[in-house]
Amino acid sequence: MSESSEIKTPSRRAFLKAAAAAVPAAAVAGAARADDPLITEVQEWASGLGEGVDATPYGLPIEFEGDVVRRTVEWLTADAISSINFTPIHALDGTITPQGCAFERHHSGAIELKKEDYRLMINGLVDQPLVFTYDDLERFPRENHVYFCECAANTGMEWAGAQLNGAQYTHGMIHNMEYTGVSLRTLLNEAGLGAAGDLKDKWVYVEGADASSNGRSIPMEKALDDCLVAFKANGEALRMEHGYPVRLCVPGWEGNMWVKWLRRIEVTDAAVESREETSKYTDTLADGTSRKWTWEMDAKSIITSPSPQMPIKHGKGPLVITGLAWSGRGAITRVDVSKDGGKTWETARLAKPGEKMALSRFYLDTTWDGEEMFLQARAMDETGYVQPTKDELRAVRGENSIYHNNSIQTWWVQPNGEADNVEVS
Repeated sequence: MSESSEIKTPSRRAFLKAAAAAVPAAAVAGAARADDPLITEVQEWASGLGEGVDATPYGLPIEFEGDVVRRTVEWLTADAISSINFTPIHALDGTITPQGCAFERHHSGAIELKKEDYRLMINGLVDQPLVFTYDDLERFPRENHVYFCECAANTGMEWAGAQLNGAQYTHGMIHNMEYTGVSLRTLLNEAGLGAAGDLKDKWVYVEGADASSNGRSIPMEKALDDCLVAFKANGEALRMEHGYPVRLCVPGWEGNMWVKWLRRIEVTDAAVESREETSKYTDTLADGTSRKWTWEMDAKSIITSPSPQMPIKHGKGPLVITGLAWSGRGAITRVDVSKDGGKTWETARLAKPGEKMALSRFYLDTTWDGEEMFLQARAMDETGYVQPTKDELRAVRGENSIYHNNSIQTWWVQPNGEADNVEVS
């Protein structure tokens, strides 16, 4: 695919001016009138007193935004205990995900574990095995980082064809939060790694306190790089469903490795080869073989609006196309948007420079003529990696996999503004 040299992004002022000339001013302004009683007359909400400051000690969304919630797909799993729900990414803007609507993935259900009962053991090939309390962890130097966490199965239902109709369902197994905690490197150094000898072939095995334990092996190089033992997200304590009181963050790598209710870190001389890294979370190829250790989440993007859950309601004229992009290999440097199924591309505007292992928000300020569109987004990261089409990815991986589907998504926007999940060839 090549970029069209004919496509230019108009200034916002220019297309507002053009839109105003093409349609009545009231339509551009949202059909408001100068004599609209909602602006000319005193309304009920301005005629009396509102709620006091103590009405909601912990603030909640207003009832008018009650649709911005996590959702499940009932037929996806046998029950809700070992299951997943989806972040309402279609209804959010910016990049930070509120904890209350960040997706959940549990293997044996979310557990209640008090800070007072919390313990974290470091053992194995260390100089001195240690056990930390929650209070112990808070005494170490803290770090703050914004990271995305994406389930390896995000978009997994789309391998064989368009399945789920909505950005929340196709790409909603992701969140992006500011985590606070202690670097894993600090805790490993506290226990001492002299007994491990040469670290280049060493691993750490991490497990949680829940019934599944969800044990995963992590190469020592990654453990000493940027892994974080986190106890806060977005400035407050972790929610129960996100591993309260302590979880592990493994930036840029699949969410299954972000072990919740972290209870043990063992330094080993080889990968443990647990269930979650052998029979699960491996990539089945076209010939039936499976490859493992595909931890990094490759560059990916999704248009969140317009999309099936966010149809165009205002008709022709100015339109903001927006979405999210991310990469487990580094910062997003560019996102292109196509309105014609990948024939031509326009470079979108990043809300701010991309950050390593964090979501980036992109915008394309454009004009919609009321004709159908086949919307796509294509992300690029600082390594030069370009997000592939579905055909390009299938040529390498086939259609047998579940995990690591980072192919380009297509929304068919119809003249009435509604959108559907489709594939183009």
